[in-house]
Amino acid sequence: MDFLDILLKKREGKKLTKQEIDFFISGVTNETIPDYQISAFLMAIYFQSLDEQETAQLTMAMANSGEMFDLSDISGFKVDKHSTGGVADTTTLILAPLVASTGVNVVKMSGRGLGFSGGTLDKLESIPNFSIHVQQQQAIQWAKTSHIVIMGQNKNLTPADQKLYALRDVTATVESLPLIASSIMSKKIAAGADGIVLDVKCGNGAFMKTLEDAQKLGSIMASMGRHVGKKITVVISSMAQPLGNYIGNRLEVIEAIETLKGNVKGDLLTVSITLGAHMLVLAGKVSSEEEGKALLLQQIQNGKGLTKFKELLHQQGGNIKVIDDYSLLPLSEYRLSLTASTSGYIQSMDTASIGRASQQTGAGRKEKTDKIDFGAGIILKKRIGDKVEKGDVLAQIYSCSQERAQKALSIVQNAIVIGDTCPSQPKLLLDIITA
Repeated sequence: MDFLDILLKKREGKKLTKQEIDFFISGVTNETIPDYQISAFLMAIYFQSLDEQETAQLTMAMANSGEMFDLSDISGFKVDKHSTGGVADTTTLILAPLVASTGVNVVKMSGRGLGFSGGTLDKLESIPNFSIHVQQQQAIQWAKTSHIVIMGQNKNLTPADQKLYALRDVTATVESLPLIASSIMSKKIAAGADGIVLDVKCGNGAFMKTLEDAQKLGSIMASMGRHVGKKITVVISSMAQPLGNYIGNRLEVIEAIETLKGNVKGDLLTVSITLGAHMLVLAGKVSSEEEGKALLLQQIQNGKGLTKFKELLHQQGGNIKVIDDYSLLPLSEYRLSLTASTSGYIQSMDTASIGRASQQTGAGRKEKTDKIDFGAGIILKKRIGDKVEKGDVLAQIYSCSQERAQKALSIVQNAIVIGDTCPSQPKLLLDIITA
């Protein structure tokens, strides 16, 4: 088989066979196809796209390009969750222990953050001694007893995706919906879960800027799940403002613990409970979203979700004392307060700019090799629709240097708009798509 023929075929908009897609992924993995041809092929996909079947075949080829995580020794349904990324998106630390506390298996491979703030692994590693390095057999043993494991991604998982993602980043083909969908789904399929709930973020603080694009991506991934025998639910949620009020690694751990203690309401709780409820529906634990929400809220009220979080910490070496003593999660030294220059109502927030401000504090990375400041970040004191008086504190900035804190404060100041009239609340949950 000659790859140039395959490249020309896709350039002309023709449908590829499974054998041709497998040949491509094999060449990517084994490095027998040069980067310039792979890049040209990615651009052909960008312009000609892939149909539903081609996308599913590409996904499975990528999933099979490395090791597959075998969870068959764990009895019962295994459920996972993935977010396309947002600001103050702390849902995993909340919903994973809540869902596991009902007896449903949550075996989750998570990644590090690149951009606004740390990923789930960075947040967990901000807890003293917590280990994300878990071997497959250890993960299986833990899941059998605790029903929960959150671990780093195996380097041998989907090596083809790692190569393709790096090339997409430098060839302006990141935005291709089939390539986005196959990248996300290949990793989740290789991770071994039976069902996956996908949180597709939409808005100025998300990768998908419009509801239409978010729905297209969600539909592709839902149908892909059907093609490969996985149960999939897609929840599209808004990034019109940061999801939580705490942005940064230790800050988000603190807000997650406070949520599990029952002390946090609002958007973060709503999205966490919604995603968790759909995980329970996929697992057959409940018959409806509303029943799932009620059960998870009950697990907060009776303390079982917090107990499961403590069990997760103990299991993976983390200091369980952080749950009651936040001084063990020290915040960065330099602290500034942003105050309102006028009275009125919070009209809007530029979520992406607030995310960049968090990155400026040291809470996120610009390059993969950047070191994160676990104690850096931002606490928002107001949300859209809140009334403010001149001089009210809008946000608190934490950073390892005065200069970084001041730059972050200036960004947040320009990102929050105050006006005379009270705006309507932005809709939080935009759509739900199932296979």
